[in-house]
Amino acid sequence: MKQFFLLLCFISITVFPQTKRAIDVDDLWAMKRIGAYDVSPDGKTLAFTLTSYTFEANKGNTDIYLIDFDGKNLRSIKNSEKNEGEPKFSPNGKTISFTRDGQIWQCNFDGSNEKQLTNIYTEASGFEWSADGKKILFVSSVYPDCKTQQCNEEKDKACEESKVKAKIFTELMYRHWNDWRGDKRSHLFLLDIEGGNFTDLTSGNKEDVPPMALGSSNDYNFSPDGNEVAYALNAEFTKATSTNIEIYLLDLKSPKSPKLISTSKGVDCQPVYSPDGKYLAWTSMKRAKFEADKKDLILFNRKTNEVKNLTESFDKSVDEIIWTPDSKTIYFIAGNEIYNSIYKLDLKSGKIDLFHKEDYNTNIQLSKDGSKLFFLKQRSDLPNELFSLSTNGKNTLKRITFTNEEILSQLEMNSVETFWYEGANGDKVQSILVKPPFFDPNKKYPMMFLIHGGPQGAWEDNFHYRWNLQMFAGAGYVVVAPNPRGSTGYGQKFTDEISGDWGGKVYIDLMKAYDYAIENFSFIDAKNTFASGASYGGYMINWIEGHTDRFSALFCHNGTFNLESMWGTTEELWFPEWDISGTPWENPEAYEKWSPHRYAKNFKTPMLIVHSAFDFRLSEEQAFQLFTTLQRLEIESKFLYFPDETHFVSKPQNAKLWWNTVFDWFKSHQK
Repeated sequence: MKQFFLLLCFISITVFPQTKRAIDVDDLWAMKRIGAYDVSPDGKTLAFTLTSYTFEANKGNTDIYLIDFDGKNLRSIKNSEKNEGEPKFSPNGKTISFTRDGQIWQCNFDGSNEKQLTNIYTEASGFEWSADGKKILFVSSVYPDCKTQQCNEEKDKACEESKVKAKIFTELMYRHWNDWRGDKRSHLFLLDIEGGNFTDLTSGNKEDVPPMALGSSNDYNFSPDGNEVAYALNAEFTKATSTNIEIYLLDLKSPKSPKLISTSKGVDCQPVYSPDGKYLAWTSMKRAKFEADKKDLILFNRKTNEVKNLTESFDKSVDEIIWTPDSKTIYFIAGNEIYNSIYKLDLKSGKIDLFHKEDYNTNIQLSKDGSKLFFLKQRSDLPNELFSLSTNGKNTLKRITFTNEEILSQLEMNSVETFWYEGANGDKVQSILVKPPFFDPNKKYPMMFLIHGGPQGAWEDNFHYRWNLQMFAGAGYVVVAPNPRGSTGYGQKFTDEISGDWGGKVYIDLMKAYDYAIENFSFIDAKNTFASGASYGGYMINWIEGHTDRFSALFCHNGTFNLESMWGTTEELWFPEWDISGTPWENPEAYEKWSPHRYAKNFKTPMLIVHSAFDFRLSEEQAFQLFTTLQRLEIESKFLYFPDETHFVSKPQNAKLWWNTVFDWFKSHQK
């Protein structure tokens, strides 16, 4: 029955006329989400995961589906109450492997003949096949000093049975993002398929492979002949001040000490071999301790050890990279204004062409013959779907999946528009504009002014499941979402100009966006304007609180209020020490100048605060200080606190409360 209803969701029902409506939180969580996918060796079949959420279960369930490359013959392969993930075709194209219950499994295309490939106590995930199908790389979290699985099991049992739960720390990075780090580390393992034996390739290592932060989703790979492994590792991650991820090579025939081949002091990750085995490519940041530096594409000649930067003169950051089967071309993703575009680099000439510009594209893969490029595509009015594009230069974009067609056919959503305006120093700045559904240009609408996080990030034309532009527009607001100083996709200089200047040019850029919108869009009601932001966006909401009375009400989600205490309670210290130009004792003037709490005497605008207990990036004490300050100043304020969430609100029922609280707050302040 579950499968029957799910398959119906892929069928367009446009033959049945319906009255359209605005999107709401129930629609948002009813959307089914495509995740990982893989292309069969013959290029005829795609396997992908699909996650469905329910408010009743308050969580999601992930299943695996197959579909032909032309969008036909959708069928389920693994559809159970358990979560199945990471579908990958075996190199011979005869079976599919996947993860479930912490192990790697294999089955036929119809789901039959299921076989468990791993049986490891510490569990297996993130697996990659060797080209010959004889070996698998996977990762597992183990105690670095344990040489056996029995040792890991005994240590876990001793911890569980101990009456003392206290921990003693002697070094930093004792917690990260939303977890207490503990004593285990992610290690890289090699599985021999025929014998079923596995080996810890990074045994004894006290840091993680893949890196816990700043890496990619592709940080270890086999060489084409299966005799070598390249992987990324930050050997100084525990110091909490180093971004120096390096690339290492390990000879599997005589695995001794790994060989370091990268030279940058910044982030080096995503090592990918050319199919002919001559080269290794990876992405690299030049500057140490800076997490948002430009990512260049590096080429390493495995025979001569020559290292070459292929994108020195290309002023965009390279993200995902894939080789063509003939090893002559590299396709890559790069942020390009409000898009995530696909580029094509010719290895011989060094020429870079924009291959596919529009929308937000990710997870690029090529068919084995190189004739088709597959990828996930989304827009603000379209959740992720699988698409393909022929590589022969013809305009042959094809949509393969129609996952949420039934819901989307019922919703009225306007496409993203943009406008450019003059920001600080006369520089051109871009902003997104989304009009509410059933828009009437003769009416007046309240404005929702959105400020993105990062701060080195951007508002893009994508379907965001947390800060969804259409959700704000659907509530009746004209959405204005600027990409001010610090935003990515506009060149590295533009990105760099927020560091050391958190409330400076970026604030001017934002206020000029606001003023431009009020002056140029007559359908915006200047008496009813509101601002919201999360993370750095939350910081800017707090900065706005002390620097302007333009807005009728504000909303700060997990934002910074006190820069000095933020430095002392965050985990990745390289971030504040770069962006605020040092530690609080090295540069007290900057921490004083740019901290919103120093301007509390100017606070006057009503504010909603949301924060979560397991946000270790911006600790909950930031919200406690902010709420205390607003209450003592007798400024209308409300504090929504989640004891079971992180930097993000990810549980369906909590998310519903989040949206309802936000909308109720702003509605109560409309004039």
